Amino acid sequence: MKTNFVIITSFISLFAFSSLIGCDYGANTTTICKNNPEICADLHRDSWCRFEKGDLIRKRYLLKQTESPTGKQIYKHLLNLEKYNQCIELASGVQHILHPERTNDRMRAFGLSSQSLAELQATTKPSKDLYLSFYHWTRFSDQQAQQRVLNAEAAGEITETFILAQLASYYQKSDLEKAKLLYLSVLDNASEEEFDPDWLLGLSSIYYQQGHFELTYILSKANTLMSDSKASDQDMLALINGDVQLQSFLDSQADELVDLIESGDFKQSQLRLKFVD
Repeated sequence: MKTNFVIITSFISLFAFSSLIGCDYGANTTTICKNNPEICADLHRDSWCRFEKGDLIRKRYLLKQTESPTGKQIYKHLLNLEKYNQCIELASGVQHILHPERTNDRMRAFGLSSQSLAELQATTKPSKDLYLSFYHWTRFSDQQAQQRVLNAEAAGEITETFILAQLASYYQKSDLEKAKLLYLSVLDNASEEEFDPDWLLGLSSIYYQQGHFELTYILSKANTLMSDSKASDQDMLALINGDVQLQSFLDSQADELVDLIESGDFKQSQLRLKFVD
């Protein structure tokens, strides 16, 4: 894919992208900015949004050395730019009494990052790449982009768990069985690092609609174990008609489900068979 887009608005710098082999992703951001001032010139200078700025700088550094980007690389850069833009927007509203120039610097950075983000979004809108189509579908409800993602799923071309999870959520409104299979595929393949406990709630909702309340209980309980979510003990018990003995058994299965997800062993487990009609 040949793609040029604006990375740094203040210079209207157009970079082409290629492979990332040999790039040092862990490079110190201070060194990157010193040796590549154009990468950091439009960013704020103080310590606000330190992590978001650092991630963005490293991503720009990689992209500067790249000639043919993958859609996934550009997609990740869009996410980095979004996170920085959101953080610096909040920071720009904080007034610095002793050093008002710092507030002005953050406001400048917010304006420039907003422009960079808008230009990158506009440049990538026509792309037929799966990741960029996914971005424009989920961010802007772009119907053409959505159809490209749906077509790719129908052709068996999607393996990314976060895209499959979004598709599962989409199909919950029209095809519960398809949504169920997609969520199970997500549980089969997601790593512990990328797993989102909300996916358990999505699958739980499907089983609830289908009247499988024990499975609903297991998934809901597992969600509370993997997140900060709270569930009413009374409501949970009501799912299984107040059967305390059954509750103890299902609690143990929820614990087992969490262990299987975190170890990546769910796909080969006996417990998985419970979730397949």
